[in-house]
Amino acid sequence: MKFSIQLLFLFTVIASQTLYAGGDPEAGKSKSTPCAACHGVDGNSANPMWPKLAQQGAPYMVQHLRLFRDGGRYDPLMSPQAANLSDEDIDDLSAYYASQAGTPGAAEEDKVELGQAIYRGGIIAKGVPACSACHSPTGAGNPAAKFPRLSGQHADYMAAQLKAYRGIELDYPSAQIMVSVSERLTDKEIEAVASYMQGLH
Repeated sequence: MKFSIQLLFLFTVIASQTLYAGGDPEAGKSKSTPCAACHGVDGNSANPMWPKLAQQGAPYMVQHLRLFRDGGRYDPLMSPQAANLSDEDIDDLSAYYASQAGTPGAAEEDKVELGQAIYRGGIIAKGVPACSACHSPTGAGNPAAKFPRLSGQHADYMAAQLKAYRGIELDYPSAQIMVSVSERLTDKEIEAVASYMQGLH
């Protein structure tokens, strides 16, 4: 019994460290004011073309904010915002958004069958792996591996990102996986799986 309690405590500590990646959520909240215009006060953006950050894995956000800041990833809106962030700012902001509750979304009924088939089983004939293998059956992602949470994310944003991955070269490993996957999917398949992921919760 004592060993079980110690094991549970250790797991809780490791999980919390993975969730917040060393940042301070309270400090992140105070630094998040400029982010709220696009991503919402609590990280649940209202605009379907801007991603929800609430409940996103902190390690993933840390990685991508640094990519935006250092030029490894470019977006005309995000790159200037990230340009002056310190490592501490990035850790704190990521911890804050990771600590917020995400809002659920809904899938379009006519896209569920195809979207579910791709998310759960991939497309074997095209060499497309199941999305759930990296992003989990519930869409919660894998924070330790820096695979993002997709559950409840805006379908419009996810579809646009998947289409944008086609034919580009990015030098971080997870991007290479997504470039390969997106190049093998049609627009219809992308839109179906994005809608399905929006409805996961």
